[in-house]
Amino acid sequence: MPASTPENTLINVADTLQTRGLLFLGAHANLSLREGDRVLMTRGGSVADLHADDLVWLDLNVEAAEQPFEPAYREIISMHTRLYQAREDVGAIIHCHPRHATAFAVAQRAVPAVYEPMLRQDIHRDVPVVPWAPRGSSASVDGILRAFEDPAHVAVLLANHGALVTGATPEQALSRLTAIEEGAEVVLNAIALGGAQPLPDAAYAEVAARMRTFESAA
Repeated sequence: MPASTPENTLINVADTLQTRGLLFLGAHANLSLREGDRVLMTRGGSVADLHADDLVWLDLNVEAAEQPFEPAYREIISMHTRLYQAREDVGAIIHCHPRHATAFAVAQRAVPAVYEPMLRQDIHRDVPVVPWAPRGSSASVDGILRAFEDPAHVAVLLANHGALVTGATPEQALSRLTAIEEGAEVVLNAIALGGAQPLPDAAYAEVAARMRTFESAA
């Protein structure tokens, strides 16, 4: 079994994005993880067949224009590094275009937190939509940072574009993305049955307390 390295972690998560159907036709995504003042990030567009040489370590405090990226990919750097700088609790970021969550993004409608597995991933607020701006632009990144000023937000939709999900680890970001995409699909299907119904106001607190009960018993 390959050694557990940051590179292998991102490669495994990228492979799981593919097997879970969380990538759109072009398999476009960018992934990163933070270790101290360094960020390991995917270098290109498609992650369908990711290898270690598709990843690069960046200095968190160096401007995007000075990073060892091809010019075509530098626009995505700030979307990751500035969010890490703003939120110390964020240890990993996944940006991609899952089919159902992206439909909500194109409709500029939040994914409602009505699917219980979302609550189990600390997603107890509707996943908000960041207003459209060119990908990676200051306006786009500023909009993302404004949404993440609320510590309860761990994911956003990028209007007319896709989703951006965070976690303490890449695995947690993957689990959150999976729950959001499932939730988006379920809500769309529920429309045929009269629409999704809200969870009780106390649902998140009750789910969190139940999870703590089983964790303490382990």
